[in-house]
Amino acid sequence: MRANYLFTSESVSEGHPDKVSDQISDSIVDLFLSKDPEARVACETLTTTQLVVLAGEIRCKGVFEKGEWAPGALDEIQQTVRNVVKDIGYEQAGFHWETLIFENHLHGQSAHIAQGVDASGNKDEGAGDQGIMFGFACDETPDLMPATLYYSHKILERMAADRHSGAAPFLEPDAKSQVTLRFENGQPVAATAIVVSTQHAAGYDAGAKEAELKAYVKKVVADVLPASMLSDATEYHINPTGSFEIGGPDGDAGLTGRKIIVDTYGGAAPHGGGAFSGKDPTKVDRSAAYITRYLAKNIVAAGLARRCTIQLAYAIGVSKPLSLYVDTHGTGTVGDDRIEAAIMGMEALGGLTPRAIRTHLGLNKPIYRKTAAYGHFGRTPEGDFFPWEKTDLADALKTALA
Repeated sequence: MRANYLFTSESVSEGHPDKVSDQISDSIVDLFLSKDPEARVACETLTTTQLVVLAGEIRCKGVFEKGEWAPGALDEIQQTVRNVVKDIGYEQAGFHWETLIFENHLHGQSAHIAQGVDASGNKDEGAGDQGIMFGFACDETPDLMPATLYYSHKILERMAADRHSGAAPFLEPDAKSQVTLRFENGQPVAATAIVVSTQHAAGYDAGAKEAELKAYVKKVVADVLPASMLSDATEYHINPTGSFEIGGPDGDAGLTGRKIIVDTYGGAAPHGGGAFSGKDPTKVDRSAAYITRYLAKNIVAAGLARRCTIQLAYAIGVSKPLSLYVDTHGTGTVGDDRIEAAIMGMEALGGLTPRAIRTHLGLNKPIYRKTAAYGHFGRTPEGDFFPWEKTDLADALKTALA
C-alpha cells in the first residue's frame, strides 16, 4: 500500500435526481415489506421534469396476488411516491410533489425467478441473483469509513438539515460535494480541495447573495472537517458553473441505482456492480453487501486489522456462497485465511446463506428508505435501522482467533 497520496470521494444530496429515484424505490420496498415481510420487490424509478415512473416486479401478500392489485393498493403506492418528493422538498414548477405525473408499471415477479429463490422440499432458499459483493472498513474515521466519503456525506447532511430547518432558506434540494484529502503514512492529514455545488434560490448566483451562499458553504465545511485539516492552502470550488437554479429531476433525469459508489465506500474499495435501492433483502446485491460491511467493520473494531475488504459470491437459486475472500491489506494481526475460517465456522452466521444473513441482521423489515441518501454505511444503528453497522460480533471474532 502507498503511504503518501491524494484521494477523492464525492457525495450527492437527497435532492439529487438519482437519489430521489433511490428514495422512491426504497419507500416502495418499505411499503411492501410492511404488508408482507416475505415480499419480493424489484422496483426501478425514473424521475424527470414533472414525471415519476415506476417499473419492476413484485410479489406481496395482500397487495398483489394472482396478477391482481388489492383495492386501494395503487392509490397507496402513488401517495407514497408523492410523500417522498414532498419530504425531500420539491415544490418547483419543474418538479412538484402535488402536480407531477405518476405512472406505475410494476407487475408480478417472474415464476422462473421465484422457483429458484423460494425454498421447497429439501431445497433451501436460494440467492435472488448471481453476483459478487464487497464490504469494507478502515480506521480513518470513528464510523470506520473512508475519510473522504465520510466528510463528503457530512457536508451535505448538514446543508440538508439547515435547508429543512429554515436556517439556510436560499438552499434548494439538489447538491453535490467532493472532498480531496492528503494522506501521510496511510492516514488523512489535510484537505487539499473541497467542491460543493448546490441548487439555490433565484439571485444567489451573483453579487452579495452569491457571496453569502459561498460564505455559508465554507462555514459548513469548517464545522464538519477537523480544523487541523483546513488551511489557507485548501482549495474551494463552490458552484463552479456559476448558476445552479434549475436542478433535481427538472435539470437532469434520475434513475435508481446510479450512485453505487456514493452508496458504498467512495471508491476506496471494490464494488461488485449491483445497486441496493428498490430491492428486497432476498437479493444478495443488497443483503450480502450488508453482511460483508458488517463483517469487515467488526474485524476492524475487534482490532484484528486496520483495514479490511471482504468479498462474497453467489449463484442464483443456490443458498451456499461460492466463495468468501478476506483481505486485510497487510494490516491484520492474524492470517486472512484464519479470519475466513472463523467467519464460516460461526454458528450465528449460518454459513452466510441468504436466509441466514437476513435472519442475523433482521432485514425483512421496512428499514430501507433511510439508507437511500447519504450512504448505506457509516450510519448510526438505532432500533431496527442499520443493523449491519453494529459491532456486536467483535468479541466473538477475537475469541475465535485468540
